[in-house]
Amino acid sequence: MRAGWTLAREGALGLVDVHDLPAPARLVVRLGRLVEKRNVSGGKGLAAALVKLGPSWVKLGQFLATRPDVVGFAVARDLEELQDRMPPFPQAVAIAEIERALGGPLHQFFAELSEPVAAASVAQVHKGVIRDADGEREVAVKVLRPGVDRRFRSDLSTFYFAARTIERLDPRSKRLKPVETVDMLARTVAFEMDSRLEAAALSEMAENIADDPDFRIPAPDWNRTARSVLTLEWIEGIPLSDIDRLKAAGFDLVDLARIIIQSFLRHAIRDGFFHADMHQGNLMIDASGQLVAVDFGIMGRAGLKERRFLAEILHGFITRNYRRVAEVHFEAGYVPSSHSIDDFAQAIRAIGEPIHQKRADEISMAKLLTLLFEITELFDMKTRPELILLQKTMVVVEGVARRLNPKLDMWTTADPVVRDWIERNLGPLGKLSDLGQQTREAGKSFTLLPSLLNRAETLAERLNEATEKGFALKPESIEAIGRAEARRNRWGNAALWIIAFAALYLAWNLV
Repeated sequence: MRAGWTLAREGALGLVDVHDLPAPARLVVRLGRLVEKRNVSGGKGLAAALVKLGPSWVKLGQFLATRPDVVGFAVARDLEELQDRMPPFPQAVAIAEIERALGGPLHQFFAELSEPVAAASVAQVHKGVIRDADGEREVAVKVLRPGVDRRFRSDLSTFYFAARTIERLDPRSKRLKPVETVDMLARTVAFEMDSRLEAAALSEMAENIADDPDFRIPAPDWNRTARSVLTLEWIEGIPLSDIDRLKAAGFDLVDLARIIIQSFLRHAIRDGFFHADMHQGNLMIDASGQLVAVDFGIMGRAGLKERRFLAEILHGFITRNYRRVAEVHFEAGYVPSSHSIDDFAQAIRAIGEPIHQKRADEISMAKLLTLLFEITELFDMKTRPELILLQKTMVVVEGVARRLNPKLDMWTTADPVVRDWIERNLGPLGKLSDLGQQTREAGKSFTLLPSLLNRAETLAERLNEATEKGFALKPESIEAIGRAEARRNRWGNAALWIIAFAALYLAWNLV
């Protein structure tokens, strides 16, 4: 109710096209528009409403800002304000939080600390200076917003209520697993609320991408990092949201779009560990032309099964092998075996053929997502919570790349990364690697064999002893059994008395 009122009051309902809605929904939208403020615009009103509703809603706005092909370019521009230009909290509050978190006065850790240079829904960033034995260096100091964890908990309670209500009112929605989806969001939020975990994510990803030529990340400063404060290398660069500055600096936007797509696919498919919040506000280009990502609060992981699924799906679409795409869905258990592989391959072809060899600006992502949703319902496909972050990030990354290169060919761009992974992991080299892994696992099992045999022998001896002498019970166990039996007898007696009184009552009424 609060969300509906806030959206209506800020004029966000003006963005809704009522023509395709059922009659009750059209009535709700029209009634909602009666309470909207005067002189509000849809996009700015939506952004204002999401800020008022809380940080989780702001995340939704950041996601929508990357998809102008779905929400429209004007709305997407208004929603970009949510990425790194939120209202900051006071400098004094930030300093107090830094001193509390790090356990000492500010000057003990930083020689200088600027006013906020960027503010988002979860935290704001200050530019700091450190002077120590290594000299002077600039750092970014990220401070969590006071009370943001409490607001997230409030949002999550709302989402849980909505998810359970949806499942109760519409049993068909259970295949979308709304409650499990909120569970996944809750786990993600828990990680985002601890800056030490973000520093650990930076450290792990730095190891993974050490040899990548086009992508880098800032290094964390562990000595100046705590639960609510993260200190890391200062990055000087141009945000990907500033297209005009990128052009003026002479960067090749087409090549930048390629780097974004291929970097994400390498991290997701090759490493199984990826930045799951890659909107324009978290990406920039440094002077050397490298793509630099910041804000590692939300990270995604993909197991070998999910990585193979993603690689084979993309490879199948690239090569137009829709039968193989269908088989992979069945092998992974994403489509119930009661359906036909051939029928599902036909449905996949209906998705793939219209977009194959088409430029990004020739594809309606809104129509494509609608078709995908209809097919998942037709084939009883359930939401896979383990794939949600991966799928969401793919949509965001493709949206960012399309802004840089509206004629982006997704399939040609993805092909080198996907093909390399397929050859390494599913080709002859991959099979040899699997054989080696299986041999190592068999070797481990063989070394455990003596221990397993000893345990089996001990178990057999104890069972034999119990058969001959019976099972010995401790005094406290006998006492607990007696108490349980007494309770059972009391309830049994009570039940008999209730039955007796009921019989007498019935007999009295009959008489």
